[in-house]
Amino acid sequence: MSARRTVVFFPEGAFGPTNNCVGIGQVLKARGARVVFVVEESFAGTLEAQGFEEALMRLKPVPEVEEAPGQFWKDFVRETAPEFRKPTLEQLEGFVLPVWQELVAGARYVDKRLREIFTELRPDVIVEDNVVGFPAVVAAGVPWVRIVSCNPLELKDPTLPPTFSGYPSADPARWHEFRTRYRELHEPLQHKFSDFGVDRGAPPLPEGEFIHESPFLNLYLYPPDADYARSRPLGPAWHRLGSCVRRPDLASDIVSDAGRAVLYLSLGSLGSADVGLMQTLIDTLAATDLQVIVSMGPQHEELELGPNMTGEEFLPQPALLPHVDLVITHGGNNTITESLHFGKPMVVLPLFWDQHDNAQRMHELGFGRRLDTYGHEPEALIEAVESSLADQQLKDRLSDVSQRLQAEPGRVKAADLIEGLAAGNPVSAGRSPRRSARTRAPRAAS
Repeated sequence: MSARRTVVFFPEGAFGPTNNCVGIGQVLKARGARVVFVVEESFAGTLEAQGFEEALMRLKPVPEVEEAPGQFWKDFVRETAPEFRKPTLEQLEGFVLPVWQELVAGARYVDKRLREIFTELRPDVIVEDNVVGFPAVVAAGVPWVRIVSCNPLELKDPTLPPTFSGYPSADPARWHEFRTRYRELHEPLQHKFSDFGVDRGAPPLPEGEFIHESPFLNLYLYPPDADYARSRPLGPAWHRLGSCVRRPDLASDIVSDAGRAVLYLSLGSLGSADVGLMQTLIDTLAATDLQVIVSMGPQHEELELGPNMTGEEFLPQPALLPHVDLVITHGGNNTITESLHFGKPMVVLPLFWDQHDNAQRMHELGFGRRLDTYGHEPEALIEAVESSLADQQLKDRLSDVSQRLQAEPGRVKAADLIEGLAAGNPVSAGRSPRRSARTRAPRAAS
């Protein structure tokens, strides 16, 4: 950057959105920008360790005991885990609505603190990767960027399945019922939250939405080969990032047993809180002759690995994925896009939120196998793994996808767009300010 700009990232308090922003922030920092992360106090020090400044805030009152990073959501997921066994239509009341209620409560609680942070930092641009809007961002008086690092069904279209449903794209039979139930449950909360935002200087929220579209720049994260064809194209301020893989902190040496296929098992920092599910999967895979690397998560001390396994509480996923042959995942958006970035087949076991949508999308496109997370038999998981490993045509398809994604790094494209916005250059005409017409941002529909 010719003049040192201040870019403030405000990701949701979970590792997925935070890591997505880290990848972009690494590029901007290398170009000379001042990069500051607004993070919950439980994350204090984690971004500083990666070379960024931190501005700390809270989304609820201080607890009586010290928190681990993102501890609130880990506890929330563990306590509501019985809801994950239910159909997605029933999850709307038992899980999705309570999540929105917590997110809205957090946005209300933190509003004053966010305004203090933005006044102090005087950012040139604010970048938020959240599913709920924060009036302090919209009312800050500076350009702001919305990042959607969830499945793009979050950007609704009448010809696409409803968000969080996990329903097939080719079968709309149950779509209306799901949308109607979602609206019945969430409309009162949404209207009250919209009124709160207006009182705090933000415009009214769009009908049915908990977050605004930025008039400046919007980014969403999904590979073109997996994206949905839309009946209503997204506006010119929208740009797609095919993938957004952060630079790994270190090379991984955990893959050691050459000659055997290597699996990577991860249910994410939140999904791994379900110890019973994790141990069931571990026990199933322990009966195979495959090497298995397990991202054990915050409850790692309660898990017992098999003799064919290695694992740690946290693993450098971007460093590992190039060396594995297949990924068993909960379907979080980061893991889905990173697996495609490195050309890896998947077995997807969704739990909540957009994981159901990602699982269905990978299944219907043939990039992965979707299984009933709690209802599948051990033999079904082993068959899904072995058949995917033996499918050479699938490997070739994924190799092609990987080559296309790695040829245009999403974190660089995002940095170009954000840098241009921070410098006062228009970026809503469909191309990155630092790139030629040859690499202009793709249309929303693939």
